Amino acid sequence: MSVSHTLATVEEVESAAPDDESAAAQRLAARPGVSESVVLATCNRAEAYVVTDSASKGQDALSDFAPEVREGAVSRLNHEDAIRHLMRVASGLESLVLGEDQIIGQVKDALERAREDGTLGPVLEESLLKAIHVGERARTETAINEGTVSMGSAAVELAGREADLDDATALVLGAGEMGTLAARAFDGAGVDELVVANRTLPNAEHVAEDVSVDAEAVGLHEAPAAAQDASVVVAATGADEPVLTADDLEGADAVCVDIARPRDIDPAAAEIDGVVVHDIDDLEAVTEQAHENRRAAARQVEAMIDEEHDRLLSSFKRARADEAIRGMYEGAERMKSRELDRALTKLEAQGDLNEDQRETVEALADSLVSQLLAPPTESLREAAGQDDWTTIQTAMELFDPTTDVVDVEGAADAADEATGE
Repeated sequence: MSVSHTLATVEEVESAAPDDESAAAQRLAARPGVSESVVLATCNRAEAYVVTDSASKGQDALSDFAPEVREGAVSRLNHEDAIRHLMRVASGLESLVLGEDQIIGQVKDALERAREDGTLGPVLEESLLKAIHVGERARTETAINEGTVSMGSAAVELAGREADLDDATALVLGAGEMGTLAARAFDGAGVDELVVANRTLPNAEHVAEDVSVDAEAVGLHEAPAAAQDASVVVAATGADEPVLTADDLEGADAVCVDIARPRDIDPAAAEIDGVVVHDIDDLEAVTEQAHENRRAAARQVEAMIDEEHDRLLSSFKRARADEAIRGMYEGAERMKSRELDRALTKLEAQGDLNEDQRETVEALADSLVSQLLAPPTESLREAAGQDDWTTIQTAMELFDPTTDVVDVEGAADAADEATGE
């Protein structure tokens, strides 16, 4: 399930994004029928992936992931579409800024978090690793990430369209990845002074030291005062509530770009004379030219995804068919061993049984099993190739290797006694 900027508003993405991604993934993993789960939340998307043994169980598990989001803003994907979507996400094809680099790191973080939380299994792990692989190929083999590729740099570009950045004073709220990228973009845009405000002062100091422009680090509580002196502001903290209220910006003369989720700047501040407030949705105008320049590269990435997607699905299909076939052979082997031991015991009781005779009987048993199972083995592999999961699931239930082998002879004797024969 996905709630992203492609269909949803900023407020809807904020509503869907869980406060704690680990807790959200663990809640999903605890739902009936769910064996694996991963949650991916960024500034412009909130997504949940689950593995179940039926589509209906998956839908039930995800039914309350984004309950407050209107239906038209939610994308529900089946198994194959979800894998393709994940590859597109990691490649930057689903990002607001086409080809942006930050998303692949966020996908890696989601993978590691799921591993630590114990909600990752073989299907999602292989899918995520494949998506990361495709994302890395896209960035090394194509020009998908050339030019302005980060939300932070796009925010600075948007601010520069409405304010003269030469000799300006810029304020960056947040010292995380987005804040660092915005600070670097301001550094290259010719601002005269940069202020980095962050809840943890050492982090802000680290960002300030990372740029060549005259930069100062302050605590987040000093942001309102710093905003009064700034002509451009980029907000990118992880605060739960607005860092700058309308009252904080009263009297300021600044262009503000808020790329935080939830918002760092109260939207009501846009009503103040001299203050302009942009949010993530407004970045689309900035990124349109970058999109145009990267569309040729995107077509290359699409072809790459088609290739990797087919390869991964084939791997999954082979694995599912092999699981059913393995179960079938394990069950047959248990039955063969039991009946072979019974037959050899009877033969030995009737006289001496030499080694050659024993080997002949064992070979006969092996041959019977192989010949009997050859047709269903071929049918299961064909079913996997045709996406006939019903047949495979039925086979796995019929040939469950954990099921006790039926004592055929004992059952027949019991039936004879019951009928008086």
